[in-house]
Amino acid sequence: LLERFLAVYNRFERLPFPTIAAVQGACWGGGFELALRCDMILATPSAHFNHPDQSLGITTLLGGVYRFAQRAGRNVAAEMAFTSNPVEAGKMLEYGVVNRIVPEKDLDKEALSLAESLAHGPTRAHAAHKVLLRLWSLGGIQAADDAIMDVSMPLFETEDTERGLKSAEDALRKGEKRPALKFKGR
Repeated sequence: LLERFLAVYNRFERLPFPTIAAVQGACWGGGFELALRCDMILATPSAHFNHPDQSLGITTLLGGVYRFAQRAGRNVAAEMAFTSNPVEAGKMLEYGVVNRIVPEKDLDKEALSLAESLAHGPTRAHAAHKVLLRLWSLGGIQAADDAIMDVSMPLFETEDTERGLKSAEDALRKGEKRPALKFKGR
């Protein structure tokens, strides 16, 4: 069962579009491990995060401890893993785990607004960025450098990139601010 959960979490993490976790209250165990697989985490001031596994005599079983270490650093992840002490949203923001803290009443609105903005953005470029970030996380800068041309160059053949570059060229020629584009995902 846990292997199936791990496979689902892995597929979720590899979705070709940005993912957002909106966290309010307790985000512990498997919920925290799922949030760590999102590209961005929005949290309310009341949010608190924890790997309670030490208090159960087990390890994080879905990759949470090392995904947390990737964002917050090994020492911080080790402390949480060894103590199972919850960490509040403000501290997670300092650690670089949470992207922003949002008032309780605005969480759903902010998360939806961000998701809509990303959905109307250059979705193929978002997918390429996710691939590059994943390669970097697995193999460091050299692995990402080795793949960057293969991942990025096909974007220059897309309608979105052609429109984006033309827009930038026109604005520069006219001495104007570049207009915001609605990308089409092609």
